[in-house]
Amino acid sequence: MRVSDPFCDRGIRMNDPTHAPSAVPEPEPAEVRASDPLAVALGNASLLGVGYLMVRRRRWLAVAALAVTLVLVVRLGVGASPSDEVVMLLWWVAVTAHGWFLARRRAPRGTRLGQRLVALGVTLPVLLTVAYLRVEAAGIERSVSEARERGDCAEVARAQGWVSFGHRVVDARSTADGDEVVRMCDRVRLAGGELDIALVGDLAALKRGFRTLDSVLASPGNEKTVEGTLDEFLGDLPTADSCATVTVIDWLRDRKLGDDPLDRTAAAADRSAPASLVGCGDDLMWQNRWKDAREQYERVLDRYPGDDLAGRARKGVTKATRNIERDTIRDLLAPVDGDQPKYCSKPAEYSGAEPMGKGANRALYFGAYDGADEYSDKLPGSWRADNAEDAALVVCMGNEGYGDPVRTCPYVTDSGSTTYVRFHKIEIPVKVYELRTGKLVSDREIQINGSSCPAIITYYEYGYDDADPPQDDSVEVSKSDIRDAFRPLVVR
Repeated sequence: MRVSDPFCDRGIRMNDPTHAPSAVPEPEPAEVRASDPLAVALGNASLLGVGYLMVRRRRWLAVAALAVTLVLVVRLGVGASPSDEVVMLLWWVAVTAHGWFLARRRAPRGTRLGQRLVALGVTLPVLLTVAYLRVEAAGIERSVSEARERGDCAEVARAQGWVSFGHRVVDARSTADGDEVVRMCDRVRLAGGELDIALVGDLAALKRGFRTLDSVLASPGNEKTVEGTLDEFLGDLPTADSCATVTVIDWLRDRKLGDDPLDRTAAAADRSAPASLVGCGDDLMWQNRWKDAREQYERVLDRYPGDDLAGRARKGVTKATRNIERDTIRDLLAPVDGDQPKYCSKPAEYSGAEPMGKGANRALYFGAYDGADEYSDKLPGSWRADNAEDAALVVCMGNEGYGDPVRTCPYVTDSGSTTYVRFHKIEIPVKVYELRTGKLVSDREIQINGSSCPAIITYYEYGYDDADPPQDDSVEVSKSDIRDAFRPLVVR
């Protein structure tokens, strides 16, 4: 059997390079396969690291890129900082560009349609979601701005309440601006609460409220919200508590003005002032605080003499003045044990008293000693007054003494001796004042006549059992004698 070399049988020589079998190329390992630059860049544009996954040996870059993206997303979603938004944009540009150049270094062998479709399938939904959320965020921003322009802080809060985590991620600037508007509205509401408290006359709350409004106005764009709160506050003036309103109005009038919406508070205060001042005066009158009440009425006449309430204020001044005078008179006429009241040495006018006129004038009678009323009590009721409101005159009586002698009579004493007693009219110094004006209308001594020389004289001298009777004595008076003596004082 002949065994032949198969290569020889075929006429092929092993050493002949021209007849060598054709080489079959070995497949390239998967990890070194080329990637399409556009597909990688497009995949990285999703910020999910998809492009790096296409570059097989760069999978760790995908994990790192996704981690950075998540950190930035959380920062934006929680803090909504515009600076973080810039960082996110720069990061998007960087990973997209890096994917492009990384794939180019792998020398691709042609367009990889499949890679591009995969990258587009991942990135397009992300981009569409971002675009949709940005459009929504812009709409929310517009609603917030319109509500602020209307001064409607409630609507501002409602509109900004639609902002979600996603809105903050894709549009940090507008959502941050909206948050700032809400914060300003919160401060305006806080100021409004302080101003509500101030309506009861709390000046500390009033100052805090306006200080907060001033600080809000320092940020442009908040004029309408401040004006809205201010309108509500001024609309509540005047309040039911007129004196509290006066306290608020006085502070508003004295407040230093500037070039801002708060300047109109002074004009609003002037509109409410007359009614509040008169109302406060009435309230103080009810509390018997006459001087304080008169002060409020007088302020109306001084500042707003042409106001419709000026007539009511004038009446209030008159009434308060009379009450002040009445209290003064009552104090001056208060009885003093064993002496005349202070009025007799320090008279004062009382415009509420009855005017002195023709006929009998009622009078108040005061003596300089206890028991002086024994004379005034015997006068007719039409000559006597019960209080200052009923009186036209004040009669101040001094200590009584002996007046003109009337008659001298002999008396036999117990010892049998004869003595003579001279009887005198009763003399009383009096000062008569017109209560309405406090003027002295009479300063004289009146003498009361009466009967003399009674059959028996009763007398006693301490330490002497058989002493002679006094040589002078007063007549015994009757009601008619007293009336005759006092008539010239009170009857005109």
